[in-house]
Amino acid sequence: MRSTFLLDCLHRAGMGDVVAVEPATGGLAALAGIATRRDAPPVFVKAFADPPDDDVFGAEAEGLAALRELGGLATPDVILANRELLVLSALRPKPGGAAFWEEFAHALAHLHVGTVHPRFGWHRDNWLGRRRQINTWHDDGFAFFAEHRLLRWLGEPRVEAALDAGDRAALVRLCDRLPELLPERPACLTHGDLWTQNLMATPDGRPAVIDPAVSYMWAEVDLAHVWSTAPPPEADRFFAVYAELTALDRDWRARMPIVQLRQHLAVVAQFDPDWGAAEIIRSTLAPFRTSA
Repeated sequence: MRSTFLLDCLHRAGMGDVVAVEPATGGLAALAGIATRRDAPPVFVKAFADPPDDDVFGAEAEGLAALRELGGLATPDVILANRELLVLSALRPKPGGAAFWEEFAHALAHLHVGTVHPRFGWHRDNWLGRRRQINTWHDDGFAFFAEHRLLRWLGEPRVEAALDAGDRAALVRLCDRLPELLPERPACLTHGDLWTQNLMATPDGRPAVIDPAVSYMWAEVDLAHVWSTAPPPEADRFFAVYAELTALDRDWRARMPIVQLRQHLAVVAQFDPDWGAAEIIRSTLAPFRTSA
């Protein structure tokens, strides 16, 4: 069913040389597959069964270009992007081994250190999964993170159901205390959805990323996502090298649960089951359930 749907989408978009589509795993918000073509290399394709009104794939294609052109990260080539369909050059699964993760540490540090920006946000909204990511420009990173990355999820029905009134009040208290809890950092270009499934490899084996939700934000938004999504043991080298290249302080691990609240809230808002995200949120918010 998925393969037939994607094949029909490709043919409607004028890619008549596609002869078959094999389903791909890993994505959560869209249908995805690898398309075989008669006279060209295979491509990765994804589409929505019920496309949103907004240009989700156009924003994603723009994010890939920004990461590549501004930050030097390897990304797939965009072959086609419209409201229904995104077609990209095919990448390889990431290899095992510490050397790959060390190379990725250099690439991500280069992105973060080399794209420091005076403001937080992006010139347009984009999407985290199927939910809009608000990127209105702001001078204050704490206020931006509180308003557009944490509190914005409280109106989502699944979040309302998962968190009780005490949890929601605790999130507000945490947001009020962000300047005490997190160090002041500059904005830089971030991938924005850097869970380990969105790290792949180019045909020649270099680290490459997919599925961005870019904005100028704290670098630790990306670091927290890698840290919290079951990286393999060989990724320990990634964290050590990244910390050295970016002069990251020794307390960074203690901050990760707070920074990663944004992603856990997004998961609860969009998916059932939520893979334990609601429980993690409640645990992180527990110290803030009273004003003491």
